[in-house]
Amino acid sequence: MSSTGSTKGGRGKPKASKSVSRSQKAGLQFPVGRIARFLKAGKYAERVGAGAPSTCLLFLSISRPSQVLELAGNAARDNKKNRIVPRHIQLAVRNDEELSKLLGSVTIANGGVLPNIHQTLLPKKTGKGKGEIGSASQEF
Repeated sequence: MSSTGSTKGGRGKPKASKSVSRSQKAGLQFPVGRIARFLKAGKYAERVGAGAPSTCLLFLSISRPSQVLELAGNAARDNKKNRIVPRHIQLAVRNDEELSKLLGSVTIANGGVLPNIHQTLLPKKTGKGKGEIGSASQEF
């Protein structure tokens, strides 16, 4: 009696192999299935291909971090530092319009805040007029 299945003696149903998620297949930590569901529900297109969510996530996982790291490196260089710390990431993200919009509700630990002084708190600029007393030229 030859057994074609993987069960003992050919009786019963063959054991199913363990299911592998699309995230594991793509080698990503992000949930590919959830992104696929959002792409389909969002009506961005009539049809969404099988590879679209993983490709989209792969692009985002490569392009955005490299953009953040580049901007944070520039912020570190501006502060004459060789190491990127959370403060530099905060400055990079908040000074970039797209990243600030994308990470608007995100709190970066030890990031601090952007330096900002409200206009009403700044001292008023006094312009020197022509007929002001004590001018630099002493005409008699």
